[in-house]
Amino acid sequence: MMDAHLLVERPRFRLDLKIRLGPGEVVALLGPAGAGKTTALRVLAGLTRPSGGHILLDGAAVHARPSEQRPFGMVCRDPLLFPHMNALRNVAFGPRCRGATRAEARRAATAWLRHVGLGDHLGDMPGDLSAGQAQRVALARSLAVRPRVLLLDEPLAALDPHTCLPVRARLRDHLSGFAGACLLVTHDPVDAMALADRLIVIEDGHLVQEGTPSEVARHPRTGHVARLVGLNLYRGEAHGHDVAIDGPPEDPATGRALTLNVTEDLRGPVFVAFPPSAVTLYAARPEGSPRNMWQGSVEGIERHGDRIRVHLDGPITTTADLTAAAVADLGLSLGQKVWAAIRAAETHAYPARSRE
Repeated sequence: MMDAHLLVERPRFRLDLKIRLGPGEVVALLGPAGAGKTTALRVLAGLTRPSGGHILLDGAAVHARPSEQRPFGMVCRDPLLFPHMNALRNVAFGPRCRGATRAEARRAATAWLRHVGLGDHLGDMPGDLSAGQAQRVALARSLAVRPRVLLLDEPLAALDPHTCLPVRARLRDHLSGFAGACLLVTHDPVDAMALADRLIVIEDGHLVQEGTPSEVARHPRTGHVARLVGLNLYRGEAHGHDVAIDGPPEDPATGRALTLNVTEDLRGPVFVAFPPSAVTLYAARPEGSPRNMWQGSVEGIERHGDRIRVHLDGPITTTADLTAAAVADLGLSLGQKVWAAIRAAETHAYPARSRE
């Protein structure tokens, strides 16, 4: 449906990204701050001038058209509702600009507001709406012009956690019935996993990973993606079930690399991943000398849901999720030396392409 090659050249930044969207597909665009996510959406919407590339819709070029003539709808983090118009007039504005009569525009706006669950708020002014209601009005306003492609730029970022849950569920329902394609920019992996059929991850303006949510979650290929899905991730060289981890040696005196024993039997460049919950910490080196063990220092301690997340520095940077009781028993403090260990059954490896 949509085939785009987005090029933006700036003094300290270059966006070079290819995106394809199919009919009815919801694709989430993820990446760290400054990766180029919003820039990509603005180029598609015609709000930022590209340095090159193309935007094709069903094979027809639309990149030369001004923003108002592109069959795209856009919803931003800020709903950007007209403050002097009630909800009905806000939604009717788009159809009116596209040539609909006043009566036609009002009928369309009423239908869309009912569709997003705001049939009882037609006359409400933006200042009288909750954050979630205002975001749904903005969504209805974008859908009322019947876009071929819907662009969502962090649409749930401004909502508090309590409001976000029902709005996310409603958004999923609306997108499932949308015949066009949708590109969702988000920094929240929960939004991406719950709403998207496919994920595109960019860093420094370039694609680093693409796939279904389950594919990306199982096999992250960068540290940022691993953090998004809650995994520790390392690169190394596999020799059967043993992987020599890239980076500083475990023991500078001997120059030996830290080696992790993994479930898979592989050869060559690999990624190794395991969840923070799989890491066990010890105040002293445990007896028996388990193979997957190394010493590090505590660099940070923070609450993470019902657990305590401990950040370790050492031969590898690691996060460990512990119970509050375990943290208390260890008497953890910043700078403290501890031993980390993980069972081979919880450490998984998968091939890394040579260019990564």
